Amino acid sequence: MAQLIGLLLLSFFITCILIVPFIDLLYKWHLQRKKQITLDVFSQKTPIFDKFHSWKAGTPVGGGLLIIIVVTVMTLWSYGLFGFSPKPWELFVLIFTFLSFGLLGLYDDVRKTFGYKNDGFFGMRLRHKLIIQIILSLIIGVIFYTQLKFDFINIHWFGTISIGPFFIILAAFAVLAFANASNITDGLDGLSGGLLMICLLAFWVIASSLLDPTLAAFIAIWIGSLLAFLYFNIYPARIWLGDVGALSFGATLAVVGLLTGKILVLVVIGGLFVVEVATSLIQLLSKRFMKKKVFSVAPLHLWFQNKGWEEPKIVMRFWLVGILLSIFGLWLAVIK
Repeated sequence: MAQLIGLLLLSFFITCILIVPFIDLLYKWHLQRKKQITLDVFSQKTPIFDKFHSWKAGTPVGGGLLIIIVVTVMTLWSYGLFGFSPKPWELFVLIFTFLSFGLLGLYDDVRKTFGYKNDGFFGMRLRHKLIIQIILSLIIGVIFYTQLKFDFINIHWFGTISIGPFFIILAAFAVLAFANASNITDGLDGLSGGLLMICLLAFWVIASSLLDPTLAAFIAIWIGSLLAFLYFNIYPARIWLGDVGALSFGATLAVVGLLTGKILVLVVIGGLFVVEVATSLIQLLSKRFMKKKVFSVAPLHLWFQNKGWEEPKIVMRFWLVGILLSIFGLWLAVIK
């Protein structure tokens, strides 16, 4: 545990040193939020979001890229330094998810920032991006099933249930859902990053109790880097995660939950991410098939903002609910 705490602190200090020059670099690259902001709820324009957040134009996006670089390099370095015995395929699936969804998100950030049209490679349409996400998620599911030998789910009070190859579909769905849920939740300063921090702290406890040094070390390094980022991301944010961070972190959170073998705990601890994507999906389907809105605006955090809640108030209360859900998830993880 002392080594893990040391990794967390080292990751924090490295990110602290790098983040201000990185913000300056994003300004130099002009990777900044444009005046008209598109809330990426299945690529729908949301005028209400623009109304509340247009003043944030010019804020750099892409903070997730720095975290991905720091965590990936430190993770690979730490196993050699401290003599951990990593599970090769477990380490591979973590890094593969982190990088592949990060690259897809980085493409999206560049496309939005520089205004590429919906034609040619730089104008990849929503359905093409969704297909890529599905392919990546299925690859992850196959790794779980064929290399990590996951073919079961553990449901409390019912025990372990073998589902065979269907685990591939379950894992792919979890990764796909959490990737987009994290992206949707990243709409208020500090909201997605703070909730992710709370979830990771809970899974760090679980991974340590399962004596899984590969997963525990990865989470510790991730927490340290994310802590440094949050200092600059809380209201009013000096930097945003961007799709590069939101897609990558949501997908990897799902992988972390799956690696613990506790799918129900993942749903509980990440409950607010689930609610955020659910409200957006319900809104989308109701508008398409019923020609009317279920909510005045979605996702949930934007609904509260439309009701008159101030942004910091929404974020802090979501964090509190996230803490309660994580405590409940930890309780589920330890009971027999």
